[in-house]
Amino acid sequence: MMAMQRVTLVSGIELDIVDEGPRDGPALIFLHGFPESHRTWRHQIAHLSDRYRCIAPDQRGYRGSSKPQDVASYTPEKLIGDVFQLADALGIERFTIIGHDWGGAIAWGVALTGQMSGRVARAVIANAPHPVGFTRLVWENRNQRQASQYFRAFRDTANNPIVRELGLGGFLAKVFEGRFGSDDPMEPEERAQLMRDYENRDAAFAMLNWYRASPLYVPEMDEPYALPAERAPLPLPPLTMPTLVLWALDDLALLPENLDGLETMVTDMTLVRVRNCGHFVPWEAPAVVNAALDVFLGRTPA
Repeated sequence: MMAMQRVTLVSGIELDIVDEGPRDGPALIFLHGFPESHRTWRHQIAHLSDRYRCIAPDQRGYRGSSKPQDVASYTPEKLIGDVFQLADALGIERFTIIGHDWGGAIAWGVALTGQMSGRVARAVIANAPHPVGFTRLVWENRNQRQASQYFRAFRDTANNPIVRELGLGGFLAKVFEGRFGSDDPMEPEERAQLMRDYENRDAAFAMLNWYRASPLYVPEMDEPYALPAERAPLPLPPLTMPTLVLWALDDLALLPENLDGLETMVTDMTLVRVRNCGHFVPWEAPAVVNAALDVFLGRTPA
């Protein structure tokens, strides 16, 4: 098991983090997604921590980290701010941001913010769509809209009694019943730990608050297949820093169409498509991810 330490941010939020590797090595900050923890990155940290300082928090709302229960505590700017405050607390001026799923969504924001200040050197995004492209896709692409309907269930407070009764694990089983088949590629001990984590009701609602605080609107299936002007995303500047995008092609929640046009939004992009792999690419295909990170981190400046 990786050793954990507690860090208090300027905001008062407390995060449990892993901090492994040489303190004078280039800093990598890893952000996990829903519904996992820092252990999303267990294979990458083991592989890279001999050369890099690898920092992986349990993000706000997860496991032992602070779990405010109000939705407003999980708006994107607060989650992005946590990353820079964590770097400040650890005395890190410049870092590479690496994120998967929701952690990837926050990594997009960290990278776009950090390129203006020069604090973020590189970005690595794994199966997390660009916010502008995804907003359009859930309106215009029927398959992605269908795949994203769970978002509506997560946001619906009418489901709160189910979460209180069954915990997050039971709620997820009801939402995704029959959708992903019976094969479970996660190691049994990892699955058992996740099931224990899901019993914490405060964490369950905090994790769902990431969805409830998001500005993203996923339309119902019978709404028009055209992006309304009032839902159009705010324009964002191109991301110009070296960026590695890893995309598992068998992801049932985030379809490969999310890659269409991405090169216009990321001007220095390396794209690695991972075949025969589902959504959780960091631990479903660790050898492929580690090899891609070795090449990318080795040839780009820290």
